[in-house]
Amino acid sequence: MSGRRVVVFPSVAELGSSLAQLVSSRAEKALSAGGSSFSLGLSGGSLVSILSKELPALGNLDCSRWLIGFCDERLVPFSDPESTYGLYKNQLFEKINIPEDRILAIDPSLPVQECADDYAGKLSKAFSTEQIPVFDMLLLGMGPDGHTCSLFPDHPLLQESQKTVAPISDSPKPPPQRVTMTLPTVNAARCVVFVSTGGSKAPVLKQVLEGGEGPALPAALVAPGQGELFWLVDEPAAASLTSQVERPGPGAKL
Repeated sequence: MSGRRVVVFPSVAELGSSLAQLVSSRAEKALSAGGSSFSLGLSGGSLVSILSKELPALGNLDCSRWLIGFCDERLVPFSDPESTYGLYKNQLFEKINIPEDRILAIDPSLPVQECADDYAGKLSKAFSTEQIPVFDMLLLGMGPDGHTCSLFPDHPLLQESQKTVAPISDSPKPPPQRVTMTLPTVNAARCVVFVSTGGSKAPVLKQVLEGGEGPALPAALVAPGQGELFWLVDEPAAASLTSQVERPGPGAKL
């Protein structure tokens, strides 16, 4: 791993702009290096509104060779407001030129185990591998309990070492049935970007980044073996940090 970068922004607006630039630059890097696509894994929460505002604002963004997956998904119909795919479809995908067949979504009509197996199969086919798919970039959030994707503290899924995608039927945060990338898949990515904002995240962000008592929280277990790791946070979320951080000037590129 080339090292963790913790980057603090004065506001969510400046964070969002830098995030969009980072996604765009990594897409350009992947495609200019001869790749047939730029693979991007999305998460829900505040990322939906940030990306839906900032990516279309980039102007000449060409997403025709992007491949979109989801770091986790709730097992609900796409019309349900809890559906991450549904939110992105309504707020982002219709604003950018990404072909529908390059968006890998779950089949919410399946039972949760079959749904996870089906989604793992879609990833295997898209990445032409029976091994762990290697995404160019994953965008992650973190809950106030330190969970990321649908990987929760003290849950047996944190020990999963074989599956690329796993079902969860007992999520402590509703809805209970979900499909999630496992830690081996997350840590295989070339670039992982956490986005964490707001003062309510300050205590758990400090524990994740600087350690604390008890077992490591799920977000702290994200450490790409061969890739980059970014934490993009705003000043309120960073309020309790004592370790070294970056505070880039306006317009600076990551």
